[in-house]
Amino acid sequence: MHLGLGAFHRSHQAWYTEHAADAEPWGIAAFTGRSPGAAKLLQAQDGLYTLVERGPERDRLEVIASISAAHDGDDAGAWAEYFASPQVALVTMTVTEAGYHLDGAGHLDLGHPEVAADIERLRATSAHPVSPVRTMPGRLVSGLAARRIADGGPITIVPCDNLLGNGDATRAVVLEMCRAAYHHLDDWISASVSFVSTVVDRITPATTAADLASAERATGREDRCAVVTEPFSEWVLSGDFPAGRPAWESAGARFVSDVRPFAERKLCLLNGGHSLLAYTGSVLGHATIAEALADPRCRGWLEEWWDGVTPVLGLPGDEVAGYRTALLARWGNPRISHTLSLIARDGSQKLVQRVVPVVHRYREAGEPAPPGAGRIIGAWLAHLRGSDVEISDPRAGELIPLAADERYRAARAILDALEPGLGANGALVAQVAASCQELEGMAG
Repeated sequence: MHLGLGAFHRSHQAWYTEHAADAEPWGIAAFTGRSPGAAKLLQAQDGLYTLVERGPERDRLEVIASISAAHDGDDAGAWAEYFASPQVALVTMTVTEAGYHLDGAGHLDLGHPEVAADIERLRATSAHPVSPVRTMPGRLVSGLAARRIADGGPITIVPCDNLLGNGDATRAVVLEMCRAAYHHLDDWISASVSFVSTVVDRITPATTAADLASAERATGREDRCAVVTEPFSEWVLSGDFPAGRPAWESAGARFVSDVRPFAERKLCLLNGGHSLLAYTGSVLGHATIAEALADPRCRGWLEEWWDGVTPVLGLPGDEVAGYRTALLARWGNPRISHTLSLIARDGSQKLVQRVVPVVHRYREAGEPAPPGAGRIIGAWLAHLRGSDVEISDPRAGELIPLAADERYRAARAILDALEPGLGANGALVAQVAASCQELEGMAG
């Protein structure tokens, strides 16, 4: 099963399953996260779609057939039925950081309206867990309750997003949701459910009308579900699969004892770099990663951030250097339109994972935060202050008024919003305020 039927799932987990050496007996029952649109389109095409690998010079196209069924995420009956089946071995998810509904202390935010509503729905249907819950923790608890009642056996949950320690985080929010709604289920989950941690990577921009038209010209058939992605792909996993899994390693996935070094490398260099380019680039009028990277100012700030991050990654210098070189080549691909507005979403969730830990690593060593950390947060502040920038953040209503204050006070306030007490770091506040002022001056 999969939760979060979007373009990234179709370019990544579905692609790995398609290319596994034992792909034939495996299929994916995919559920949308919010809108039923993707499911309806895939249903009309029997789950088939074209994957376009867009290299710097040419495209490579193939039909992916690993999605056997596509469902509206609100189809609680189908969700429970699949979960209850012993034939279902694992559940992958792509929900983004915001989908965990974490509070400032890293726990499930029980006061969030959607979380609270799910708890009430789950309590009301505990004997027959078929309820249209909406959050990721709620959906997993509902499905696991159905599996326990049906004696469906062990199962594995595989989150595929950019949250550091995503397996442990998923286990934590599921158990916290469970204890709030199903007091009898947490022991069974601890004994029967494996939570795998992962690192995923494949640039997959939103499909445009031009992409669909290009795919139709190349294949001679209409495909309303075509996905465009880069040739590069990475999947690193750590954990147990008690009910089995596809042989993803035959398609290039890596199974390791600890994903943390790989996760930190990606979070800091790739995701942190993405955030830097998204906020600086959009304020300066750029629309895509490739455009921002071509701007010498943004490129210089990116190198500044990377130079500051490298000493705290705990990886060999040549490995980090090689990864940086590869990222520049990938991001410079002019045929991949990776939009900054999409990357800029949910900054309050993402920067806590991508930047704040670097600040703490330096503080633990008795050193001030590297300039790049203040640069990213300062650019985010400028992004929040920009009247012509689309704001998409679960905390936008709280953050935008804070950002509108005088720069130094605004910098201190948004740092405290990212993590209570972070605004007491006077040097970091000054960096953030100065970077915001510099960037706004360049933008005119």
